[in-house]
Amino acid sequence: MDQKQLALAKHYEWGGKLEVISRVPIKTREDLALAYTPGVAQPCLEIAKDEEKSYELTRRSNLVAVVTDGTAVLGLGDIGPAAAMPVMEGKCALFKEFGGVDAFPICIDSKDTDTIVRTVALISKSFGGINLEDIAAPRCFEIEKKLKECCGIPVFHDDQHGTAIVVAAALLNAIKVVGKQKGALKLVINGAGAAGIAIARLLLQMEFGNIVLCDIHGALCVGEEWMNPAQAQLAEQTNRDKERGSLAQVLEGADIFIGVSRPGLVSAEMVRTMAPGAIVFAMANPTPEIMPQEALAGGAAVVGTGRSDFPNQINNVLAFPGIFKGALQVRARDITDEMKAAAALAIAGIVSDGELSCEHVIPDALDPRVAPAVAHAVAQKAMELGLAGAGW
Repeated sequence: MDQKQLALAKHYEWGGKLEVISRVPIKTREDLALAYTPGVAQPCLEIAKDEEKSYELTRRSNLVAVVTDGTAVLGLGDIGPAAAMPVMEGKCALFKEFGGVDAFPICIDSKDTDTIVRTVALISKSFGGINLEDIAAPRCFEIEKKLKECCGIPVFHDDQHGTAIVVAAALLNAIKVVGKQKGALKLVINGAGAAGIAIARLLLQMEFGNIVLCDIHGALCVGEEWMNPAQAQLAEQTNRDKERGSLAQVLEGADIFIGVSRPGLVSAEMVRTMAPGAIVFAMANPTPEIMPQEALAGGAAVVGTGRSDFPNQINNVLAFPGIFKGALQVRARDITDEMKAAAALAIAGIVSDGELSCEHVIPDALDPRVAPAVAHAVAQKAMELGLAGAGW
């Protein structure tokens, strides 16, 4: 069997990747009386007096809702909430395996922004955090914004911010390898949707340099009438030289290419027009914007993809388990840009100077050191920013 057939066979065999297991024994009448009635009334009364006690007396302190509407699932697009469930279950399994965080899939049968926001807000008291997943742009921006305003717990759209954090981490090390400095770089991002916009925002916040975003119409630039509101807002902060034109045109002289778009959009000839020591992160999945061997043939010094069968896999699993683990540890009320930057620095720091090379600018997705390091960095930054909950 090939990998697709094997994965399908395994999912039939598993019948789902999650199950609920009790943390308490219920073997005797006393066990029953303590875990349920009448004993359970006491923690209920404590929480009724002080809602913060829910973090100490229930599993809320380690529980994340993984929420989707099924409109932007992996590379599959709008396949609906039921078809998105295997991905959400997988995400929950990764939370547990890599961060020790319990997570539960919530697949909402609506594409209406306000309905999704209201649904998540109404169930938010059961959770310590909300991970939004596979929700199409531009609706995902509004959903995240509204949930941050009405929920007192961290809300994090992983397709946006997890991707941005891991890209930033890989770039921090890649520019060391090629001997370039933050602030003096030209970066071209192809794909001005949820991930591309989030990457641009984080790289701006971390002061990497001049960023030019492109989508199917060309470079985002002030005055272009085809841009959506999110793109128009970002155009005000990027593309300092007001470049217009195609991806091939704006890629000339660029130090860095970041692709979150479609397969086959970049050629070796285009890479040759980039600055010496070019960094190419082609992350379209399963087929990148340019295959690694072709990018290297075009003169790229460092190449990364989203795939596990090539060096420098840029994988969100390096970010989200540790980010939520750290946020939950201190009952953070939000996950800010500063916390995201701290996570990126922590991921980059896992690769020592001795290990650093063109083919190793980011830790392996299975590296057990990553989640604890990210959690510590995020928790520390939350406390520095005054965003930790009661008792922290």
